[in-house]
Amino acid sequence: MFTGIVEEVGTVLTAGTRLQIGCHKVLQDATPGCSIAVSGVCLTAVRLEENAFWMDLAPETLARTNLGDLGTGSLVNLERPLSLGGRLSGHIVQGHVDGTAEFLSLAALQDGNWWLEVKMPPELDRYLISKGSVTLDGISLTIAKLAGHTLGVAILPHTYENTAIRAFRPGSRVNVEVDMIAKYVEKLFPAVAT
Repeated sequence: MFTGIVEEVGTVLTAGTRLQIGCHKVLQDATPGCSIAVSGVCLTAVRLEENAFWMDLAPETLARTNLGDLGTGSLVNLERPLSLGGRLSGHIVQGHVDGTAEFLSLAALQDGNWWLEVKMPPELDRYLISKGSVTLDGISLTIAKLAGHTLGVAILPHTYENTAIRAFRPGSRVNVEVDMIAKYVEKLFPAVAT
């Protein structure tokens, strides 16, 4: 279980089905087999090094996420799992990506703030509400605008400076995890969801 509060931006050192990420902070209490969220994807650290860790990417992970798009030097958002008794600063995030959105734009606003827009996959629209939570590339965000399939969120200076958002490029894919509570409600009340 994660919170969507990015702890560190890592760098891809080796890309492919066996991914190596350079980092420091998330390794402080890591052990082989532990979970680490990489751009919102819950992965198992199979090998730890002094300043990096390795993980294997399953075909399902490559098909559903943007991790197969990464190359050497790509920036990724990293988060360790929530510990019992820890604060839930973002929202409940599983690291189980529901799909990818197309990154459209990141526009500068006043006082170091930013406006980010992505084009959401139509099948995820039903889980999105204004002022609801969404996870984009592992970042817990509040939905500020929904217009058709376009989702807009405000990015605070701290989020911009401490995540990989600054590396997003128009047309690139962004991992999306919708609020799991909405998915449970749909399952419990199927007649209401249709």
